[in-house]
Amino acid sequence: MIIIGFALVGAVLGGMTAKKRNGTGADIAQYAAGYGIAFALVGVVATLILHRLAL
Repeated sequence: MIIIGFALVGAVLGGMTAKKRNGTGADIAQYAAGYGIAFALVGVVATLILHRLAL
């Protein structure tokens, strides 16, 4: 659940960043995908840390 949340937040931030830089639709999609993947990786690390600490 944490991973999905991080990925969605990253995609929204990426889309907003590309839109602020006057990007085309393809630019917005690429930024959203890139940020989404990067934030999802951060979410994986956060999930692993939380899971390890909980046990």
